[in-house]
Amino acid sequence: MENGPVDHDSAMPGEGLDYSRMPGHWLLAQMGKRALRPGGLELTGQMLAALEIGSSDDVVEFAPGLGLTARATLARNPATYTGVERDEAAARQVRRYLEGDGRQCLAGRAESTGLPDQSATAVYGEAMLTMQTLPQKDRIVQEAARLLRPGGRYGIHELCLQPDELEDDRKSEISAALSEAIHVGARPLTPQEWTTLLEGHGFTVQSRFTAPMHLLEPRRFVKDEGLARTIGFLFKVARTPSARRRILHMHSVFRTYAENMAAISLVAVKTECPSTCLGTCDRLYP
Repeated sequence: MENGPVDHDSAMPGEGLDYSRMPGHWLLAQMGKRALRPGGLELTGQMLAALEIGSSDDVVEFAPGLGLTARATLARNPATYTGVERDEAAARQVRRYLEGDGRQCLAGRAESTGLPDQSATAVYGEAMLTMQTLPQKDRIVQEAARLLRPGGRYGIHELCLQPDELEDDRKSEISAALSEAIHVGARPLTPQEWTTLLEGHGFTVQSRFTAPMHLLEPRRFVKDEGLARTIGFLFKVARTPSARRRILHMHSVFRTYAENMAAISLVAVKTECPSTCLGTCDRLYP
């Protein structure tokens, strides 16, 4: 193992784990990458613009990771911001960006936040539903619906498979290759399947954005990270053989299946009672 001793107060997620076994997104973070979303900062920006977060909004972010999107959200000065992050090291990173009342990052799970019903006007999550089983995806989207007031907005930014008619065998092949490369279960859906998932919980999709899955491609990397951080990343990877092997393998898998993979962001509005509501919401929509 090539990792050094861990300072738990400033530790990055994944710190102390062997690079050969570390989840791929935390490995990239250890090497210095900050933008870890499949569609990069551009797709994140499109999602936030469609969510139209403003000073009257109560925002919940599922799995904020290193807090890059959290900072962009806070720049919009929402009334409140709550991150829900299962990785305590990541939660500590996010808390460094939070100042003043109504800003918090809780250690918890997106499918069971413990937050009150209808306590949010905007909920979003990025690069986290992809890594869940279909029942777990359902539970997380159901939780978003529970948290949102009628008319509230829900945004996702995830990996998708294309086209919609992609054969099941090819889907399984891609999911298996991704899971093996990133050491996390990867179960992306087609654009229509993502849409159906949201619609099944009382959402109406209003905006859809897509981008190539170029997470490790040089042009996207420099655009997201800047030249100085990109050079620093490359030097650190070059000095860390086990990390280099993992990242090259991830890059190879991404390129092998590039024709059938993309990034997608959907922004939807809560317009109906979800099937789990049982008539308890007020059904009064703006």
